[in-house]
Amino acid sequence: MTTDTTTPVTSRTTKTHTFGPGAPTRRRGNKAPRRRGAGSYAVLAAVTVFVLAFLAPFAIILLNSFKTSADYRAHGSLSWPERWNWDIIGDVWQRVDFTQKLVNSIQISLGVVLIAVVLALFNAYAIGIGRIRWRTAFLVFFLGVNVLPQEGLVYPIYYLFKEMGLYDGKLGYTILVGITYSAFGTYLLSSVFSSFPRELIEAASLDGAGRWTILWRIILPMSWPTLSVMCVFFFVWSWNEFLYPLVLLISNDNQTVPLGLSVMQGQYTSDPTALSAAALLGVIPMVVFFLVFQRTLTRGVTAGAVK
Repeated sequence: MTTDTTTPVTSRTTKTHTFGPGAPTRRRGNKAPRRRGAGSYAVLAAVTVFVLAFLAPFAIILLNSFKTSADYRAHGSLSWPERWNWDIIGDVWQRVDFTQKLVNSIQISLGVVLIAVVLALFNAYAIGIGRIRWRTAFLVFFLGVNVLPQEGLVYPIYYLFKEMGLYDGKLGYTILVGITYSAFGTYLLSSVFSSFPRELIEAASLDGAGRWTILWRIILPMSWPTLSVMCVFFFVWSWNEFLYPLVLLISNDNQTVPLGLSVMQGQYTSDPTALSAAALLGVIPMVVFFLVFQRTLTRGVTAGAVK
């Protein structure tokens, strides 16, 4: 009996390589790192020097904020503290009544942000979207308000506040600074709204949307990155204001943080360690503010870079 045995034939698959536009994309592994040139190292060194020069004053303030007066007089401002004086922060806090100054600054800054952003939004909506008459003249006016120095306006504002009964009041000061900052916000938003897609507004109008609906449902959501940057800038600017509150807020209960810290410097007496501690107390709120809103600020600044 004959038995047929069938031997399986193994087919060998030959790999073919396809070249051209339709070729599959292959991953490139172990890519050789690019070598940095002399220009890259020069830029890196320049940036490092700039960052160190920027941080040097803050480091000096931090060192001197925890020194004793005797330690400062004996070793100078650049030496390491021999003994960390943690009580000086509490002493400065109580001496300037920092709690009240901090509350005043927060209230005023938030009020300024609200007034300035709302006024700038309405003004820019009328100028940039509504295309009102004399649009260029209004933009020149708002630009002129930004150019005028505070020193030229402080005395007329002082007498005006005296006549209106707003002198030494946080409400009047907040309204003043908010209206002043709204001029810059109007000029900025008007340039943004002038390049706004008109097709969206016309389509919304055809669907029956009114002016208020277009503002709140279309313009405001798409402009929020720019508005968030304006909020951050207005808050920081109003926090650091010194001349206007120096003239218009004279009572201790209404003064802001910069004014409260300025009382540490006398005409004939000066305590460098107390001044450093006061400066540290004034810087900490702004550092915390930037750490909280840094992502909002970054998104707002880079929003217009990528469509």
